[in-house]
Amino acid sequence: MATTYNNLFLDTRARLKKAGVEAAQLEARELVCYAADKSREQLYRDMPLYVSAELEKRVDELVQRRLDGEPVAYIIGEWEFYGLPLDISHDVLIPRMDTELLAERAILKIREAGEGARALDLCAGSGCVGLAIAANCPQCRVVLGELSEGALRICKQNVRRNNLNARVSCLSVNALEPPSSALWDFDVIACNPPYIPTGDIPNLDVSVKDYEPHMALDGGEDGLDYYRFIAEKWKTALRLGGSLIFEVGIGQAPQVEKILAQCGYEDIKTAADTLGIWRVVEGTANN
Repeated sequence: MATTYNNLFLDTRARLKKAGVEAAQLEARELVCYAADKSREQLYRDMPLYVSAELEKRVDELVQRRLDGEPVAYIIGEWEFYGLPLDISHDVLIPRMDTELLAERAILKIREAGEGARALDLCAGSGCVGLAIAANCPQCRVVLGELSEGALRICKQNVRRNNLNARVSCLSVNALEPPSSALWDFDVIACNPPYIPTGDIPNLDVSVKDYEPHMALDGGEDGLDYYRFIAEKWKTALRLGGSLIFEVGIGQAPQVEKILAQCGYEDIKTAADTLGIWRVVEGTANN
């Protein structure tokens, strides 16, 4: 019997759901769109139409990859963050909903700083946080700082994809070295650093452990190496009154608050994500 796009979508969703995939509806849609080379709008429009046997086979192969543990964003090579379409590769972490809070806090601070404000997205990965800032604060300039060559390539693709070339630049930056003299006078440094303790990585979910870049996960023995170094050494890159804003892992907020306090930051605040997890810690450099 001939299959319609609607049947194909529903079957795919059912397979993913049965395998325990939480976002089965979203992932089924993305996989079918990718296999058929259609936008979401085109897929919804074509739901009653019949599909080819080749397309059914292609979707089946993609679903199998997903069931083997490969995240959808890597399969289709893109993902959305803060309303922006982003290229994704195995060189970068998949942007997560949790991280939208980091972008949100940085956007608020950049807006407060007014015209000509400058932001640095340190450990930028796909560039998702810095690009969200640039897209939502048309008066500002943003630097995406990233050490991995593969990730920098993705940053550049995403700057172009979102037409932000005029205000966003990409630089090769090692967050575990003091900032170069070219990096200074930022109103905001937003950073989602590697924060998984080294010993915890082998126990992570297969979709993370086997597919995401370990360089972007490993935060040292207690997961706090980057917070210590950046809070201390990167303070000079902030202007007086500038904000350092970190994403933190579950349970890390109190230690990161303490690190900021020890390094002389003031007005230290912590914000919770939509699940009520303390996810973002920020402080102001007033000295």
